[in-house]
Amino acid sequence: MDVKLPDEVELLAELTIYNEKLGKFITNTTNLVWDAIDADKKILLEGAQGTLLDIDHGTYPYVTSSATVSAGACTGLGIAPKDIGVVTGIVKAYTTRVGNGPFPTEDFTDAGETMANVGKEVGTTTGRGRRCGWFDAVGVRHASRLNGCDQLSLMKLDVLDGFETIKICVAYEVNGERINYVPSHMDNIIPIYEEIKGWDSVVGCREYDQLPETAKLYIEKIEELTKTKVGIISTSPEREDTIIRK
Repeated sequence: MDVKLPDEVELLAELTIYNEKLGKFITNTTNLVWDAIDADKKILLEGAQGTLLDIDHGTYPYVTSSATVSAGACTGLGIAPKDIGVVTGIVKAYTTRVGNGPFPTEDFTDAGETMANVGKEVGTTTGRGRRCGWFDAVGVRHASRLNGCDQLSLMKLDVLDGFETIKICVAYEVNGERINYVPSHMDNIIPIYEEIKGWDSVVGCREYDQLPETAKLYIEKIEELTKTKVGIISTSPEREDTIIRK
């Protein structure tokens, strides 16, 4: 096989250009973060991808190549576990997944199509349409415990506007047995649902008390099932339409 090796002169010239533009931004990020911690500064760490794509704790082999759970902040940045403060889990008011892999609450009816269309569910990087389904409280409770979530940020609540009833997965059925945990193998899971009456619209709500009563019931049911407080609620694509609960 004819393999072309990199040319040292060409490679050095290319890297020199990168260095001129990016060199001043390169530093020892571990020391940078430690200094910020010692100075009692606020540090925001944002994780990428979902918990069940984690290389160790995800739905293998349908996973990514890195640690996507909150503990990845420790291994990735060199932060000690005790230095991690508040952990906020980001979830949608429904469930989505890109690509293959188990998805117990995936909805193949018009409801799932509505979620995809209204929520504009297209993968940011891949451009692939996301699979959509009802909120999986079993999976979210698992993810919350795994990440040590202090609160959840519930996004896209407005996508569920107009549904007559809204389903929420409260347990799984596996081989005829009802379970309330994520099993090691997620094949042949049948979701067990409870239904909640829907609402007209949450768009524009910026205070919790402004939400329709049925929307509040939905949020409180999520809190009950996931054992995690919903501290932030997004009610539209507008930045200002965000509820911060104390």
